[in-house]
Amino acid sequence: MISEPTILSKNIGWIEVICGGMFSGKTEELIRRARRGQFAGQRVIIVKPEIDKRYDEINVVSHNATALPGVVASTADQIVLLTGNAEVVCIDEAQFFDNRLVEVANTLANSGKRVIIAGLDMDFEGKPFEPMPELLAIAEYVTKLHAICAESGMPANYSQRVVQSDQRILVGEAEAYEPRARHCFRPPVDAPKRKKTIAFNQTSAGEDQPEQTDKKK
Repeated sequence: MISEPTILSKNIGWIEVICGGMFSGKTEELIRRARRGQFAGQRVIIVKPEIDKRYDEINVVSHNATALPGVVASTADQIVLLTGNAEVVCIDEAQFFDNRLVEVANTLANSGKRVIIAGLDMDFEGKPFEPMPELLAIAEYVTKLHAICAESGMPANYSQRVVQSDQRILVGEAEAYEPRARHCFRPPVDAPKRKKTIAFNQTSAGEDQPEQTDKKK
């Protein structure tokens, strides 16, 4: 369920948090809200953590290749300096920032800014992923998104790691993680369950012909 304010008041700040597992559309939703702010003529800045270079070193990019220009911060405290003139501050992949992000988010909101934060609420073991639990607690608006389980097709709340690693922070995509429902989640690591899907290619005669391909997110 999407939870965000319907009336945007000037000079009154608040915090919105978008959470969920991997491939649930968190960055897509963050970008959607950022664009709405831009369409309204607001000064919007999107911040991403320096560690996240999966799609682009600077731009904020979703799994579906939706993108907006961003700025990079290596620590949470840098966000205050980078967003001084912004009316709307969007922060992606919050779980990669240090716990100072909680105080930073409060500082920004208390100064009259709309703060929109997206991030994983659980790590690969299904444990709360700091600083997201604290951010969820202080937010005025919370949106919980779900992906589709790669094994059962049910709503997926967990991020299943499918490569061998015991590092809590392992930046990766479909090669390293799958969305899983509760009854399909097997931490810490499980074999991939991603199924085959049908892609249709146009033949020279103009007819659709199915082709077996690996499922892409």
